[in-house]
Amino acid sequence: MFILRMGMAALVLTSAAAAQERVSFPSTDGGVVVADLYGTAGKGVVLAHGSMFNKESWAKQASELVKAGFRVLAIDFRGYGESKAGTEGKALYNDVLGAVRYLHSSGVKSVSVVGGSMGGGASAEAAVHARPGEIGNLVLLAAVPIAEPEKMKGRKLFLVSSGDALAAKVREQFARAPEPKELIVLEGAAHAQHLFATDQGERVMREIVRFLSQD
Repeated sequence: MFILRMGMAALVLTSAAAAQERVSFPSTDGGVVVADLYGTAGKGVVLAHGSMFNKESWAKQASELVKAGFRVLAIDFRGYGESKAGTEGKALYNDVLGAVRYLHSSGVKSVSVVGGSMGGGASAEAAVHARPGEIGNLVLLAAVPIAEPEKMKGRKLFLVSSGDALAAKVREQFARAPEPKELIVLEGAAHAQHLFATDQGERVMREIVRFLSQD
C-alpha cells in the first residue's frame, strides 16, 4: 500500500516491513539526525532523500536492501521531521557523514550511501569530505551537482533518466569524477526517487543491489 501526496508535500510510502527502530545521532557539525534503522547485517547503507521526500519514503527500498544482506539507515535531513541543523546551517553533507559514522560506530564493516536529487548532492559532498575508506560505494540518483566532483572518494554509480532536467549535468559530473565509476542512463524523464514508481523501478533497484554487492 502506498500514499502519494504531490506538490510540495512529501511522498510517503508504507510497506509491510517496518523499521527495526528509530535512532538519533549527531551530525558532524553538531546537529541532530533522526533516522529509521532496518536490519542487523554487517554491511551498511545510508539512504539520503530528495527535497520532496523524507526518511519514510525509502521504506520499500530499505526492505529490499535488508533482504539483500544490508543494514539500512534512512535519514531525515535537517529541517525534515525532528532532525536539526548544526553550526554549518544548510550544509546537508554533515547529516550524511553523521549517519556513515553512526553505522561504523555500531560495528558495521563497510558503509555505502544512496542519495537522490538533493540527497544525492549531499551524498556526493559527503564523499568529498569523508575520510579515506569511510564511504565504500556511492549511488547517485540524478544528484544535484557539486563544485568538486573530482574529489569524491569510493566507487560511484550515477543513474539518471535521459529526459531528466539534470541529465546533462549528471553526465558532466560523471565525466569529472575519478574512477572507479559507472553511469546508467534510463529511458523516460522520471527524476531520482520518482524512478521507483515507474516501470524502471525494478531495474533501478536491481542495479543498486548489484553495485553495492560487488564490494
